[in-house]
Amino acid sequence: MNILLLGKTGQTGFELHRTLSPLGTISAPGREELNLSDHQAVNQYLVNTRPNLIVNAAAWTAVDAAEDQKAEAERLNAGLPKQLAQYAAANSARLIHYSSDYVYPGTGKTPWKETSATGPLSHYGETKLQGDQAIEQSGADHLIFRTSWVYSARGNNFMKTMLRLAESKTELNIVADQIGAPTPARLIAQVTALAIHSNLKSGLYHLAPQGEASWQDFATEIFHLAGKSTKVIPIPTSDYPTPAERPLNSRMDVAKLEQALNIQLPTWQSQLELTLGEYLEK
Repeated sequence: MNILLLGKTGQTGFELHRTLSPLGTISAPGREELNLSDHQAVNQYLVNTRPNLIVNAAAWTAVDAAEDQKAEAERLNAGLPKQLAQYAAANSARLIHYSSDYVYPGTGKTPWKETSATGPLSHYGETKLQGDQAIEQSGADHLIFRTSWVYSARGNNFMKTMLRLAESKTELNIVADQIGAPTPARLIAQVTALAIHSNLKSGLYHLAPQGEASWQDFATEIFHLAGKSTKVIPIPTSDYPTPAERPLNSRMDVAKLEQALNIQLPTWQSQLELTLGEYLEK
């Protein structure tokens, strides 16, 4: 299998690079080798490498910055997926793409299903939805995995920020009314590999651990597992204003993926213990 992996330096891309390696020959260009903002350069790279599987882990992930840098976010989150999907459709290739809980409106307390109505609250969410829709409308053989609250043992993320702050803070104010499922990049890569090996049916799937947590719950469990005594004080989202509005409900129903692959996704707590252990062992 000739695999093209985009976004190899990101949290998910890094895990995908090492997890997918047994499945075929991987081309994984870095920023210095391929400018993903350059439409023509991407086209030429596709022509030169002729992948039959494209795994797109590249994205504009700076949620607040997307409110000002709209064109840049639109290119990476909407234009690039559309371009990749058009190539896949024209060349009988498969495209795997990663989306976000931010495409949903964040209302209520019921977990979102793949069939739930979308309604992004931010420009970031809007661009992610545009990318999903472009892929679905392209006619390409595709898998779209919508996930939430991604973190890992490397890169910049909530887990590592909490551990850093715990070194100098005795207490921290953490948002308690946003609910989702912290998802390690390693789990995303593992499920992706299984989906490829199983030839999972083309479509949209939610990919996150079992269970739900607030950011306060997440921080509390991080400190508990790491043996930190930092006190976590719950605050509402309204006390922590940001340029881009965050969804309060990021719960996602993962039954469709579990049934399709005949698996049981692990709990977010067990995945945090594994990821934290990997980080602390470095």
